[in-house]
Amino acid sequence: MSVLAEIVAATRDDLLRRREQQPERALCDAATRRLDFDPPMDVAALLRGTADVAVIAEVKRRSPSAGALADIPSAAAAARAYEAGGASMVSVLTEPRWFAGSLADLEDVAASVAIPVLRKDFIVDRYQIVEACAAGADAVLLIVAALSDTELRSLLDEAARWQLSALVEVHDEAEAERAAAAGAQVIGVNARNLVSLDVDTDTFARVAAHVPTTAVRVAESGLRTPADVAAAVRAGAHAVLIGQALVQSPDPTLLIAQMKEAARDAR
Repeated sequence: MSVLAEIVAATRDDLLRRREQQPERALCDAATRRLDFDPPMDVAALLRGTADVAVIAEVKRRSPSAGALADIPSAAAAARAYEAGGASMVSVLTEPRWFAGSLADLEDVAASVAIPVLRKDFIVDRYQIVEACAAGADAVLLIVAALSDTELRSLLDEAARWQLSALVEVHDEAEAERAAAAGAQVIGVNARNLVSLDVDTDTFARVAAHVPTTAVRVAESGLRTPADVAAAVRAGAHAVLIGQALVQSPDPTLLIAQMKEAARDAR
């Protein structure tokens, strides 16, 4: 069984327990209240509207490929440092077993920054989208490799129902075409192989050619330096998602600023 299949299976198990703790009707009520006083930001419009490359800065404590990455006592403090460096959005891992994340991290970040917040998790059920809305997210991650075409379209519709944007993640040309056919407006190309967990730095340029020009193109994985970000911009990235490099940097605020400067020079 692949790591993705293991995580998805565990996610479905966790969902059963969460549904027992908080029935969906109560969760929908909480999400509806949130929409009334703090509606989500339009992430696609914001990413398209920025003159610079958009940096999506990630709060991530560990990963299946690298193990423990960083001790992050406060997700909110990390997010504020990202915002100070010029990040356009904060991505928050909420998966608990492999990434040591939580919905509490998402809630803390959403309450602490003025930029959009992405719930990065393995979304396989509408319940998780409602959770994200209730917790203050502006967007959710949908991984094409984990979903059928029917599931992808259904979850895109559910996200729209709750006024959330979707970052639709692909790993190859076929997945990019599936994402486009489903109507994805923001498509992330992840350079990490889901089986070997290795990163192929040529993936973004190759797969991005299959992403519609009307979509926001996001480069994901393997971006560690300002030079890496500049290369992604030259290959057509509108945004970059940076995780490990930031959580392991002694000065993530400065690193984001340097990445944005390198991206400007590359345009």
